[in-house]
Amino acid sequence: MSIETISRSLSATGSELSWQDGALCAQTGPEFFFPEPGSSTREAKQLCGACDMRAVCLEFALTHDERFGVWGGFSEKERQEMRRSDATR
Repeated sequence: MSIETISRSLSATGSELSWQDGALCAQTGPEFFFPEPGSSTREAKQLCGACDMRAVCLEFALTHDERFGVWGGFSEKERQEMRRSDATR
């Protein structure tokens, strides 16, 4: 997990992060969601696919411009592509 990610999470209000209490990622370690560069994100995406908080998680990541890790079932590159496609509309 990057220092930037930790800082952003700590600066968010408690109500903004209350969804994390019910998220499946809260029951696992960060190594799934913040893999080493070049490592697979498959396991994290599978876990996200079964999580009821997936949409809220993705919205949080996009709103807070999270640039590292898997959020809402999407990798950094996938979220970046989403931002680009929204910007061109």
